[in-house]
Amino acid sequence: MTSENLPIKVLIIDDDEEDFFLTSQYIKKIRGKEFIIDWCYRYKDALDAILEVKYDIYFIDYYLGARTGLELMKEALKQNCEQPLILLTGMGNQKIDLEAMQAGAYDYLVKLELNSEKIERCIRYSMERATALKILRTNERKFRSIFERSKDAVFLTDEFLVFKDLNDITVSMLGYSREELMQKNLLHFFAKPQQAGEIARILKLEGNVEDIEVELINRNNEILQSVLSLSMEMDAGDNFYVQGIIHDISNLKRAEKATLQAEKLGAANRLVRALAHEVRNPLNNINLSVEQLAQESLAETGSVYMDIISRNSKRINDLITELLLSSSLPPETVREKKSLQHILDESISTIIDRITLKKVSWKVIYPNEPAYIMADTMKLQIAFTNIIINAIEAMNENKGELYISVTSQNGHHLVSIKDNGHGISKETLPHLFEPYFTFKRNGLGLGLATTLNIIQSHKASIDVQTGIDQGSNFILKFERA
Repeated sequence: MTSENLPIKVLIIDDDEEDFFLTSQYIKKIRGKEFIIDWCYRYKDALDAILEVKYDIYFIDYYLGARTGLELMKEALKQNCEQPLILLTGMGNQKIDLEAMQAGAYDYLVKLELNSEKIERCIRYSMERATALKILRTNERKFRSIFERSKDAVFLTDEFLVFKDLNDITVSMLGYSREELMQKNLLHFFAKPQQAGEIARILKLEGNVEDIEVELINRNNEILQSVLSLSMEMDAGDNFYVQGIIHDISNLKRAEKATLQAEKLGAANRLVRALAHEVRNPLNNINLSVEQLAQESLAETGSVYMDIISRNSKRINDLITELLLSSSLPPETVREKKSLQHILDESISTIIDRITLKKVSWKVIYPNEPAYIMADTMKLQIAFTNIIINAIEAMNENKGELYISVTSQNGHHLVSIKDNGHGISKETLPHLFEPYFTFKRNGLGLGLATTLNIIQSHKASIDVQTGIDQGSNFILKFERA
């Protein structure tokens, strides 16, 4: 038997048995449908029956002894009743009827005006409406589940981009509570105000923004490389709202950057090894010739020249050795559990004279608890020292301010080495960790390349926030031990 052919179960809730009898007779006279009709006259029994979903539709008299049918209806709806509730009144009362509809009644009927035709129409419309609402609620729950479980930040805003609804990922991504975000504008989170203005302009003109890469900044001042999509929509009340999705691609960008850096490093290393091989062959011949000539008797002038050749040959050989060492990956070592505070303090102690001579003011900010990582202490000291020395050299004498801090979040420890120096241009930044790229007149450009090598060998990452005349902030991210 299909659901259309099943009998409709009706509960009449009325404290007057005669009224129950009259109403049930009107229902029984309805043609084409079979009904199972029961009577209930106690308030609590009626509420239990509604909440247990024993019937398909409920007719509720307004007067139920000490309580009212309107109270019963409100209490049932408060506890998520989804079946049709029809209010029966002794006489037409517009105030009560309006209050019943506002409370969630499907319909109301005046007892003195009852007949089979009115009740049949009321039952038919109420059952159809209940079925439609059930489908809507099912779809709402389904899409709400998708909304909440999405790995992307999904949200709704008003037409001015003030948040109205959002999922948990949006909360964790932006770092504010749900309540705080409901008072904020999406444009507030753009790292670049000009980009925020451009997004607002495109949305207003075209009605949507599709997969545009943006930089957002969260509560912890972390830059989130993201892909943003927005769509202007209209609700049933002709009010505009915006649907939005933020896909965080920060990890993808970091991985791409690390891969590119590794490729550049690999290409440079191959070049160094090839050059070293080609240079050392003739250099060995020169050294052998010098040694042979040194055994023969030469004039004093010739001896001086031989010394010059010997010293410079040694210098070339040492330079080749240094290049080869810098280009090779750090050997696998047994790392130990060490605190970042200890390693940083050791690094600072080796270059304290430079800090003093440059007259740089400096400050360290550490958490109370040790920030443990698995580290090769000596190599990590080299990495930290290289960054700090670069920071010192980038600052003006007597005006330099150096801040070194350690923080923890999401299973990682972050080291920040920040200066107020001349900063790095956007054009230069992509080449920062490339071997042999340097600003220094006599530099080899190996310091930061070696640093990157060491950081990557610790399965850590390094990011640089900088700009011309804005100083630089090197942020290193390590896994907690």
